[in-house]
Amino acid sequence: MKPQSCVNIKKEWDIVAARQLGRDIARKIGFGTVDQARIATTISELSRNIYLYADHGQICFEVIDTFDNKGLCIIAIDVGPGIKDIGQVLEDGYSTSGGLGAGLPGVKRLMDEFDIHSEVGKGTRIKTIKWLR
Repeated sequence: MKPQSCVNIKKEWDIVAARQLGRDIARKIGFGTVDQARIATTISELSRNIYLYADHGQICFEVIDTFDNKGLCIIAIDVGPGIKDIGQVLEDGYSTSGGLGAGLPGVKRLMDEFDIHSEVGKGTRIKTIKWLR
């Protein structure tokens, strides 16, 4: 399963481009408007994290289409400072930017699968999947 397409995240407008591409792919797969909004919110959150905290990164999309499942995989990869305490950033209310702290815990709730790997000084990789119901 290769990435269908990726958007490089370096400037704020890249967040909009990633969000739009993800929403378009979700619509083509057959997701309804509510799940399209969930997916777009996830993309916004992940790409904003790259923009705010990392030097640069990518949001990549993979369409999953097996004989019994169809879905969208979103992978956020950055070459940033990494996350020292993954457990802490997954707590509701925790924020390093002074925001509401709904970030990664919110993404985890919006999507069906969520996986995060981070290495301090090297970067972070977050993989999420939304399954078509």
